[in-house]
Amino acid sequence: MEQWTVIVSAPYMLPCIDRFRPVFKDEGIKIITPEVHERLSEAELLPMIAEADGVICGDDRFTKKVLHAAKKLKVISKWGTGIDSIDSATCKELGIRVCRTPNAFTEPVADTVLACMLSFARRTPWMDRAMKRGEWNKIPGTSLGERTLGIIGCGDIGKAVAKRAHAFGMTILGTDPKPMPREFLQSTKIKMVTRDELLQQADFVSINCDLNATSIHLMSDRQFSQMKPGSYLINTARGPIVDEPSLIRALRAKRIAGAALDVFEVEPLPEDSPLKAMENVLLAPHNSNSSPLAWEHVHQNTIKNLLTGLREVQR
Repeated sequence: MEQWTVIVSAPYMLPCIDRFRPVFKDEGIKIITPEVHERLSEAELLPMIAEADGVICGDDRFTKKVLHAAKKLKVISKWGTGIDSIDSATCKELGIRVCRTPNAFTEPVADTVLACMLSFARRTPWMDRAMKRGEWNKIPGTSLGERTLGIIGCGDIGKAVAKRAHAFGMTILGTDPKPMPREFLQSTKIKMVTRDELLQQADFVSINCDLNATSIHLMSDRQFSQMKPGSYLINTARGPIVDEPSLIRALRAKRIAGAALDVFEVEPLPEDSPLKAMENVLLAPHNSNSSPLAWEHVHQNTIKNLLTGLREVQR
């Protein structure tokens, strides 16, 4: 007998939802699986949210308006780690439980940051393109051990990036509002500095902080003007941390050498984005979490969080 209705809108779970239908059925859960293109907007959520007791979501926009329209909603189980798209204050006010999987994608995201640095340092994508055009062109590269990495945000992912960079012999700078554990400082030889100092000294700047009120457009015109002309920006965190028009201006003016972006202010990235025509920019479709092992862990934990939340309300 069905006792709960749950919306499943997480883009990574939807393709394999049939595998989990027996679990939902056994728990008396009717699932609704809307068509999702990256995430559901406020307007897309409003017509369906009133009947939902629970949600398994991706980066859907759970605004105050959506949450107040959710008459039965008891639990939002986020597929992944970041919950910046959920109005947590309103959830607390309404007694809606918000769950997530901390540290879900630390390893694949940290690998992605290293892949971007190696691509820029060793020029592999550009040599590949030239060879396929019939050009035998020895493009100069550099070693990561000759370069300085600046990490903005030294949480789980920032620490994992630092550990990898240390193994390559890089000089590592970090900035974070929280004090860092002594073991981390000693094992990576990272030097904690101000953000201004980091931007002025780093050859690679990796954004690894959360998206919150203090980090929106943390990288804008002033910050790009502080970076070295030969430096690169890497953003695998959240799109709105970087002011995209400012980044485009910096790239066009050659104030920085290039950028690697996995996240954007508007997703999917609009067809007319100037970034798509820039040879010194590496682009990816918000996919730095790509890891079947990590995905499976998040599938299982997200369902577990949902069921725990629903059962506790039932008591």
